[in-house]
Amino acid sequence: MDLEKEKQIEDAWSKESIMDVEINIIERMIGCRTVEAVEAAISYAQFLRLSGLDNDNYPLFLRLLEVENHWVIDSLIGDKDPFLLLSSIHPNNYLLLNAYKLLTNWHPGGIYPKTLAIILGVLQAAFSSPKDGYRIYNVSINDVNNLGKHLNKELGQDDPNNRCILDILDRLGALAGTTENESIEQMARQANSIRTFFFDMRKKMEDIIPQVLLVKSDYIAKEIAPEKVFA
Repeated sequence: MDLEKEKQIEDAWSKESIMDVEINIIERMIGCRTVEAVEAAISYAQFLRLSGLDNDNYPLFLRLLEVENHWVIDSLIGDKDPFLLLSSIHPNNYLLLNAYKLLTNWHPGGIYPKTLAIILGVLQAAFSSPKDGYRIYNVSINDVNNLGKHLNKELGQDDPNNRCILDILDRLGALAGTTENESIEQMARQANSIRTFFFDMRKKMEDIIPQVLLVKSDYIAKEIAPEKVFA
């Protein structure tokens, strides 16, 4: 084959165009809209887990948390405690920004409880010292509301996810009265108010959190089950 012909073929399928096709296929797989995609995503999640979490690949783990399929999430977690899945990654702005984005995108009840537990584990670690956590990521009132909306009052404070959310709200609320920054004060007061409304059986959560955020969903109703799950 002459060099000019070879160059024409290479130009038609450059490395960039091949990569675009690969990315498109991966996105379709992660979308989990077919049985085949679900089974492929399960295998991909298992591959990531066995590869090991590190500072170079943790954004891929975060990307998989967007998958609304509990079989995929179980494959990513394995036998690890979901609260500790991302514990080896030091809290940083990117990690916390994406954690709050996920909380914002999910409807109450519309996400697998283990997936929620993974994000709560990240926030609990980041705000073990509220001031240090806030320096990494400036939590807003909207962030607090999107955290509080995932409280399930019917399950009570002994539910692991409820307990973790209440703990995070308590730590954020502890910032009240510690600064002259009005944004921090308002955020901290809202965190404390959400806790109060949760514990007071006479109060409704929609009276402290915007009702539009409390629209419930059901993660199971949206799932497509795999036909085969390989060990």
